[in-house]
Amino acid sequence: MRIAIVDDDSLVGLSLKTILEAKGCEVVALGKDGHEAIELYDKHFPDVLLMDIQMQGMNGLDAAGVILKNHPEARILLLTTFSDDEYIVKALKLGAKGYILKQNFDSIYPAITAVVNGQTVFGDEIMNKIPNLMTNEGGGESYAEFGLSEKEFNIIRLVADGLNNKEIAEKLFLGEGTVRNYISTILEKLDLRDRTQLAVFYYKHFN
Repeated sequence: MRIAIVDDDSLVGLSLKTILEAKGCEVVALGKDGHEAIELYDKHFPDVLLMDIQMQGMNGLDAAGVILKNHPEARILLLTTFSDDEYIVKALKLGAKGYILKQNFDSIYPAITAVVNGQTVFGDEIMNKIPNLMTNEGGGESYAEFGLSEKEFNIIRLVADGLNNKEIAEKLFLGEGTVRNYISTILEKLDLRDRTQLAVFYYKHFN
C-alpha cells in the first residue's frame, strides 16, 4: 500500500511512517499542512492519504474538501486528538473514508487496510455519536434520487439506527431473510460494502 502522511507535528509524522513501513507499507510522501496535502496527492496519488485535521495554514478538513472535489475516488483517513462533534459531521459530509483518534496508534494500520479494501472506518466511540450529531444535519435529498423505494429507505434508516436484521424484520413485519435480501440489494444498488457504510450514507444524505 502506498501511503502519504500529512501532520504538522514532524515527530508524529515520522512515528507513523516508522509504524507503517514496519507493516510493509510504502510511505511515498510526508507533508505538514493542507496545502502540501493537495500538492502531494496530485503528485503521488497514494492509495490512502493519512491526514491530521488540526494544522496551521490549511487544516485537514479543508484540504480533504479540495482533494475530494478534484478526485472523488480519493481515500482520505483523517486523524485527530479530539472526538470533536463538528469535525465528525464535516468529515462525514465531505466523504472522508475514515475518522480515527490519533492516540489509538494500534488501530491506524487496520484502519488503512480496511479503507484500501473499500470500507469506511469510524471508531466505535465516534460511530456511537453519529446518530445524535446528525439529527438536524444532512443534505435532505430524496431517497428516490438514489433509485430507492420507500421500503428500502426505511430499512436503511433502521440500519442507521443500529437495529439488527431481526429487529428490522419485527418493525416492518417482514421475514428476517427478506430483510437480509433487501440489504444485499441496497448495498449493491448504492455500491456500498457493509452496514457501516450504509449508516454513513444515511447520515450524510438524509434526516
